[in-house]
Amino acid sequence: MERALLPRLCRALRLCRAGLRFRCTGAEQGAPRSRDPPERGSRTGRELWRAQQDSPRPGRGKRPERKALAVERTEGSEILFGLAPCWLALARARRALFRLFLKEQRGGPGRPLRAELALQAAARGVPVLHLPGRALDALSRGRPHQGVCLEAAPLPFRSLRDAEEPRPGQGGGRQPLWLALEHIQDPMNLGALLRSAYFLGVDRVVATSSDSCPLTPIVSKASAGAMEVFDVYSTDDLQGFLKAKSAEGWEVVGTVSRPEGVEDVPVTSCSEFQWDKPLVVVIGSEGQGLSPQTELQCRRMLAIPPGRALHPGIDSLNVSVAAGIILHSICSQRRSHGD
Repeated sequence: MERALLPRLCRALRLCRAGLRFRCTGAEQGAPRSRDPPERGSRTGRELWRAQQDSPRPGRGKRPERKALAVERTEGSEILFGLAPCWLALARARRALFRLFLKEQRGGPGRPLRAELALQAAARGVPVLHLPGRALDALSRGRPHQGVCLEAAPLPFRSLRDAEEPRPGQGGGRQPLWLALEHIQDPMNLGALLRSAYFLGVDRVVATSSDSCPLTPIVSKASAGAMEVFDVYSTDDLQGFLKAKSAEGWEVVGTVSRPEGVEDVPVTSCSEFQWDKPLVVVIGSEGQGLSPQTELQCRRMLAIPPGRALHPGIDSLNVSVAAGIILHSICSQRRSHGD
C-alpha cells in the first residue's frame, strides 16, 4: 500500500512546487493582475496586490509634469507684458529698465515689431533674452503677453507739486481739463480710464492715494501703454485739492449714475453741460460713486441720460465707460470752439 501511495505523493509535490513558482514569479513575467484582494491569511500576497494597484499600468503611466522655467528677478522689480506697454516703457524710459524678454521664434526671424523692440532695448543698454513661451507665461502669470515681457522698476504716481498749470486768464489758448479719480480699485477700470483720458485730450489725471489701485503692469496693459506716457498724480486730500482748484477759478463737476439720489447739488445732462473755464471732472468709485464729502466740493453733477426704461440691477454703466462718454461730450466742445 505504501508503494502504491508513493507515486501519488511525488506527483502532488511536483504540482505544489510548480504552483509556488508561478505565484512568486507571475508578476515579474507579466501575469494578469487581480482586482480582488487575496484572502486574509496571505499577508505577503495582500501587500503584493496593493503594490500592483498603486503601480502605473503598462502604457498608461502618468505623464511627467512640465515645470515652468523660472527666471530670476531683480529685487523690487515688476514685469510689464504686452507689445504696447513694453514698447512705450522703452520709448519713454520714465522708470528703470532691467531686461527685455522676447519669445523664441522657430524657423523664422520673428515679428518685425519684436525685432525693433530688441534694437530699442539694445540702444538703451537693456539686455535682451529670448525665452520659450512657457517662461513668458510664467513671467506674466498667464496674462496675454504677445510674446513680450519687460522687467522694470514700478512706476509711482507723480506729486501734485510738479503739476503746475497756468492760472485762468494767463497764457491764453485752450482751457485746461483735469480728471480726478476717487477710490478706483479695479486695475482694468483704471487702465481703461487712463486710455480714454489720454485719447480724448485730458491734460492731467489725479487719483486718491488711499483705497485706490496703484500703477501696476495690469493697469499699463489695460491702458494700452497710455500709463507709460501720461502724467498720473496722486493726493491724500482730494477734498482739499478740489477746494483749492475752486478758489483758483476752476469749475469742479462730479458725476452721478442716479440723479434722484443727489441732494443740494444741481444735476445736468452731460450733453447739455457748457464748458467755458478750467475744469476738473471727478469720477467716483465702482461701487459707491462719489463720497458725500467730495460731492460737497462739486458745483454741479453730470449724468448720462439712459436710452430706455432700465431694469433694476442694470441701471448704470461701468465707471470707465461712463467716464469715456462724459469726457467725449466735454472734449467735443473744445474741438467745436477750435481750441
